[in-house]
Amino acid sequence: MLYDAGRVGPLGPQHKAAPVAAWGRDAADLAAQHPGLSLLPTPLLTLDAAALEHNLAAMAAWVRSAGVDLAPHGKTTMAPSVWRHQLDAGACGLTVATPWQLAVALDAGVPWVLAAYPVLDPGVLALLARPRSARVLVWADGTDVVEVTSRGLTAGGEPAQPLDVLVELGAPGGRTGARSVAAALEVARAVAAAPGLRLAGVAGYEGALAHDAGTASLERVRSWLGELRDLHEQLAASGAYGDVPGGVVVSAGGSAYFDLVAEVLAPLHDPAGERGPATRTVVRAGAYVAHDDGFYRGISPLGRGAGGASGEGFRAALHGWVRVVSRPEPGLALADAGKRDLPFDEGLPQVQAVRRSGSGATEPFTGAEVTALNDQHAFVRLTGGAESLRVGDVLRLGVSHPCTAFDKWGLLPVLDDAGGAQPVLVDWVRTVFG
Repeated sequence: MLYDAGRVGPLGPQHKAAPVAAWGRDAADLAAQHPGLSLLPTPLLTLDAAALEHNLAAMAAWVRSAGVDLAPHGKTTMAPSVWRHQLDAGACGLTVATPWQLAVALDAGVPWVLAAYPVLDPGVLALLARPRSARVLVWADGTDVVEVTSRGLTAGGEPAQPLDVLVELGAPGGRTGARSVAAALEVARAVAAAPGLRLAGVAGYEGALAHDAGTASLERVRSWLGELRDLHEQLAASGAYGDVPGGVVVSAGGSAYFDLVAEVLAPLHDPAGERGPATRTVVRAGAYVAHDDGFYRGISPLGRGAGGASGEGFRAALHGWVRVVSRPEPGLALADAGKRDLPFDEGLPQVQAVRRSGSGATEPFTGAEVTALNDQHAFVRLTGGAESLRVGDVLRLGVSHPCTAFDKWGLLPVLDDAGGAQPVLVDWVRTVFG
């Protein structure tokens, strides 16, 4: 699989993942030589090529089995080369979360972009008013949002084509979204009447309503999905949807509960329009491509028995590599990575393995726990045999929450197999976080 090695150009000090000895060398040439992991600096965040390929295939198999479409959230990686692999694996498009991300996706040539956010930025609305080949869908959860969107879109005159709008349904205590089906119907009426806009479906984010896989959380998500289904059915029955090129969209499904979305909303999936308006049920899970060893490992539907045709859950493709820089007292080691390098909002990194002196074979390592992160230091508590850890040893860490991992790195090395005894560099992935 090819990512960005051929697009990076010369490595330099702007790439914290590049070894100083390689500054000035072409990134593709370095990757083509498959140097060992020990050449790369620490702290480091890497991607696992085998895990990425597995995850793309596993999600594609689940989507086929579930009978829905997939527009994965691009904000997870903000890496256009990864996006291309997701599209090649069968995704119908991509989801984005901000107007800037929408502009990046259009610039990258993504043909179908779902902006799961109100797009109110005048500059981006002016961009959307111009002729374009990409299908773009934006969200609105209030008549005030509809008014501002329409005004910005038509500020320069009649747009080249209508902008598709999905009415966002939320819930009391949740994030954005109309707080009831009745309120959402009012928003839909406003969209239908607004210049430059076209009512194209309904959407929402169930992940704001629950944060675990307990029975109560799953039932709350199912209940909300039922309301989203009812909202769509009321709009369809009333004839509120007109001619919508590409089909009406019913969308939910972050990375935690996409199985429930299929359970409740897949029966609405009718792209040919055999039972009414042509309708596509679209899930937006994005974390699957890199997965993790923390939050998503515990809550992912494929880890809860929803694997379907995939036969296996996702694999963690992200790993941190940190070097021990101090053993100031018994039971404590300090490593050279912190909040600037590793995600920490959904749990601290987990020690998995050690490479003695930074170049030894990767070996399982127990008795070590990351207990805190400063800006550039990790506190690692040691018990039992872990006291053998020495200054210069390198630890492999599992991380939690890919969405706050990628944004810390503009360039990530891709290893052949992070679980191998001697991983080697095979490619690079660039992110475009601003």
